[in-house]
Amino acid sequence: MKATFHKYKPYYKDSLKLAIPVVISQLGHTLVQISDTVIVGHFAGTTALAAVSLVTSIFLVPLVIGVGISYGITPLIAQHNGRKNFAECGKLLSNSLFLNIIAGIILFCAVYFGVITFIDKLHQAPAVVAQAKPFLFLLSLSIIPLLIFSTFKQFAEGLGFTKQAMQISIWGNVLNIIVGIVLVKGMFGIPAMGISGVGYSTLIDRILMAIVMGFYVFRSNNFKSYLTAFAIKNIDRVRGLQILKIGAPVAMQYTFEVSAFGGAAIIIGSIGAVEQAAHQVAISLAAMTYMMASGISSAAAIRSGNYFGSGDHRNLRLSAISNYHIVIVFMSCTAVIFTLCNHILPWIYTSDRNVIAIAQQLLIVAAFFQLFDGTQVIGLGVLRGMGDVNVPTLITFISYWVIGLPIGYLLGIHLSIGVTGVWYGLVCGLMSASIMLFFRFQLISKRHQASMPKTAF
Repeated sequence: MKATFHKYKPYYKDSLKLAIPVVISQLGHTLVQISDTVIVGHFAGTTALAAVSLVTSIFLVPLVIGVGISYGITPLIAQHNGRKNFAECGKLLSNSLFLNIIAGIILFCAVYFGVITFIDKLHQAPAVVAQAKPFLFLLSLSIIPLLIFSTFKQFAEGLGFTKQAMQISIWGNVLNIIVGIVLVKGMFGIPAMGISGVGYSTLIDRILMAIVMGFYVFRSNNFKSYLTAFAIKNIDRVRGLQILKIGAPVAMQYTFEVSAFGGAAIIIGSIGAVEQAAHQVAISLAAMTYMMASGISSAAAIRSGNYFGSGDHRNLRLSAISNYHIVIVFMSCTAVIFTLCNHILPWIYTSDRNVIAIAQQLLIVAAFFQLFDGTQVIGLGVLRGMGDVNVPTLITFISYWVIGLPIGYLLGIHLSIGVTGVWYGLVCGLMSASIMLFFRFQLISKRHQASMPKTAF
C-alpha cells in the first residue's frame, strides 16, 4: 500500500488541486435543490415537499441534457490546450455558447409546455400537482441562464481555471437561500409565496451567476490569448457538430441515470405522498455526494483530455487510476456518515416523523450504493476526456433502464417491498454501470498505451 501511495502521490496532488474547486462548484447545482427542499420542508409543509420531489424528478432530465451538452466543450478545450492550439479554444467557445442558448430555449419550451399536458395523468395527489405547476414554470425558465453559466464554466475549467466558478457558485447559493427564505416565508413586507418563492430565488440566482461568470471570462487576462478568435462569424456547423458529438452522448449518459431516478420517484409517488417526500429527502443527500464525485470526475476528464491531446497515455492511466482511488476513499467516508447519521440527517429537511422514519431506511441503502455511484461517474469522466462517449452511453442505458429500474419496479410494486425495494433496483443499476465502465476504461487505455512508442516509457 505504501508503494502504491508513492507511485500515485504526484497524481493525487495534481488531481485534488484541480478537483476540489470543481467539486465545490458542482456541489452548487445540488445545493440549489437541497436548499429549496430544506426551505420548503420547514416552511411550506409535506405536500409542498412532495411537489418539490415531483418537479425535481421531472426537471432533472432536461437539466442534465442541457448540462451534458455544455460538457461537450470541456474535453475539446483540454485537448486543444494540450496541443497549444489556443485560437481553436475561442472558436469552440463561440459555438458552445450559441448551442447552449438554443438548447436552453428548446428545453424550457419542451419541459414546461410538454409536462403541463400530462402531469395530471401521473397518478399523483391532486394537491401535490396543484403546487407543482407554478414551481415547474420558474424552474424550467432558469435552465436558460444556467446553461449560459455552464458554458463559461466548462470553458474555464477545460483550461484548468476552476476556482472562479467555485466562488461564484458559493455566493450564488448564499443568495439563493436568503432570497428563498424571504419569499417562501414572507418577510420584509413581501407576501408569503410558498413553493413559488424558491422558484423565483433559483431563477434570480442563476441569472446573476451567468452574468458574473461571463464577465469574468471576458475580462480576465487569463483568457485573452484564447479569446482572440471568439466571434459570431466563427459559429459554424463543423465545430458545432464536434461539440455535439461529445456533448449529446454525455447528455444521454446523464439522462439515462437521472431519468431512472426520476422514474423511481414517480413509481414511489404512486405509493403515497409521504413515501415520495421521504424519497426526496434521501435522494437530495445522495445527490449531494454524487455531485461531489462528479466534480472529481470532471477534473479527471480535464486531465485525461490534456494527456490524450499530448499523446501521453501512460500518465493518462496513472492519473485516471488516482482519481478512482480518491473517489473510493471519499465515497467510503460518505457511506459511513449515511450509516451512522441516518437518524439525524432527515431532520435537516423536515420534522414530519412519518417522512423521517422512511428516509432513515433509504439512507442505509444510499450508504450501500455510494461506492458504485462514485466509481461509475469517474469511469464516465475519464472516458469522456479520451473522447470515448458512445459505448459508455449504451452502458448507462443498459444499467439503469434494462437492469436498475425494472428490478426496482419488480421489488417495489409487484413484490410489495415498497420504496426500499425501488431503491434496491437503483443499487443494481449503479453497480452494473460501475463494473462495465471500469472494464471499458481498462480496455481503451491499455490499447492506447500499448500503441505508444517504446521511447515514451
